[in-house]
Amino acid sequence: MKRFEQLKEIVDSLEDDFEKFYDKKNNAAGTRVRKGMQDIKNLAQEIRLEAQEIKSKKKRQGKGGGGWI
Repeated sequence: MKRFEQLKEIVDSLEDDFEKFYDKKNNAAGTRVRKGMQDIKNLAQEIRLEAQEIKSKKKRQGKGGGGWI
């Protein structure tokens, strides 16, 4: 759940910048939003790779998850 908490922290940290950019048209906040979204994308990719690795390890150990795709 550590990764989920990291993801939530990034999203929560962007709330003010989203408001500043979309409601108050602050361009600097838009830059921070874009950077935060890139951080989310990178973290999501790391999580995907970890999940796949865990799934593959279980499968190799004969503890596959049935018909998971």
